[in-house]
Amino acid sequence: MVQKAVRMNEGRTRVEMVVSTIRQRIAGRSLTPGARLPSVRGLAATLKLSTSTVVDAYERLVAEGAILARPGSGFYVANQAAPFALAEAGPKLDRAVDPFWISRQSLEADESDLKPGCGWLPPAWLPAEGMRRGLRTLARADGPALAEYGSPLGLPPLRQLISRRMGERGIEASPDQIMLADSGTQAIDLLCRFLLEPGDTVLVDDPCYFNFHALLRAHRAKIVGVPYTPSGPDIDLFAQVVAEHRPRLYITNSAIHNPTGAALSPVTAHRLLKLADQFDLTIIEDDIFADFEYTPAPRLAAFDGLDRVIHIGSFSKTLSASARCGFVAAKPEWIDGLTDLKIATSFGGGRLTAELVLNVLSDGSYRKHTEMLRQRLSRAMSEVSAKLKALGITPWLEPQAGMFLWCRLPDGIDAADVARAALEKKIVLAPGNAFSLSQSATNFMRFNVSQMLNARVFEVLGEVLGRQGTSGRD
Repeated sequence: MVQKAVRMNEGRTRVEMVVSTIRQRIAGRSLTPGARLPSVRGLAATLKLSTSTVVDAYERLVAEGAILARPGSGFYVANQAAPFALAEAGPKLDRAVDPFWISRQSLEADESDLKPGCGWLPPAWLPAEGMRRGLRTLARADGPALAEYGSPLGLPPLRQLISRRMGERGIEASPDQIMLADSGTQAIDLLCRFLLEPGDTVLVDDPCYFNFHALLRAHRAKIVGVPYTPSGPDIDLFAQVVAEHRPRLYITNSAIHNPTGAALSPVTAHRLLKLADQFDLTIIEDDIFADFEYTPAPRLAAFDGLDRVIHIGSFSKTLSASARCGFVAAKPEWIDGLTDLKIATSFGGGRLTAELVLNVLSDGSYRKHTEMLRQRLSRAMSEVSAKLKALGITPWLEPQAGMFLWCRLPDGIDAADVARAALEKKIVLAPGNAFSLSQSATNFMRFNVSQMLNARVFEVLGEVLGRQGTSGRD
């Protein structure tokens, strides 16, 4: 009877596996409405299952309305397919390493929750008084600034200011080569719409910012990862991957890499650009952490002159996440096409936010604010690094700037288990596999040092690590 029960349970599991596989393919649009499903015998042979298991799975999907049975013809995806489910489009992950899990927990946390896994600064670290001054100035502005759509390219004085700021980092871009966006994320979204077709291959670092994965899946791209080193992507493997997969895009952070905190070396930058030219590769350089640097790291856009490199930035990290404003800098012929796409998807620009950002950036206090911010982050980096080491948590490298520490947990500790246990204590963490396409960062974790100056974070980490270590020895 026990063996029979086991076989029955295994049978149900196999049926559920087939159902889940078909649902995922429908949700990810690899099976489109009206598409014919593999034959029962064909799928059974492919999956090495019995035909009865596949029949049971197909019948369940028919009952749900996901597929249709046509006698004598086979099974087909229903014409009224379910809406695209982004969480279903990628590989099934443990919910604690799912980027949506981290984002939702961080964004929905209440004021008593601690968020060392989030990617932004505490409100007290941001220039609240400068924002208030900017809002007061804006309140006295004329009618168009408060009520009219912005131009598609964005507020001209702000684009001029961004052009000057980019020049300080060696990137030459006229204001007409700069288009404002609602955020750095929207900038990448527009670029993916502009440059990609479903099924195109995109190269990312492994690890990389986890929302790159989610955004690229939303565009039905094929994602390929290359291991990241302290000086940039592993350039030899990079060369192999671009030769084999011929990716359309490569998305990266040249300075203050997320999550590692590393910076691209000049040698790696030059070799990257040679490969990009050889294999007709376009590079999106995400530079949203630029104002955290003491000394600017090499920028691909500076070496390349905005030929194959598209440079994007944002002010959410240093000003306010509530006043969303980013930008794209690219060659003129691409800016024209991006502008049309921006009109099609969001019509005019967000003029009110652009006016506010311009006011704050033009205020002499902003440079003082960023200087103070760099000093605070440097002190926090040193303090947090020492406390983590005392718990047996080892930084992968000591970043020169920024807010992130990419750390290895003690041997045998699974970062996802730590994240789940810490969440019970109202602490949101960011386990490593959320950033790793290859899922090779099981015992890594990204820590935001600005969000770790509460002793309770280390108390809970110590308690959870001790418990995980004990259970691992049992």
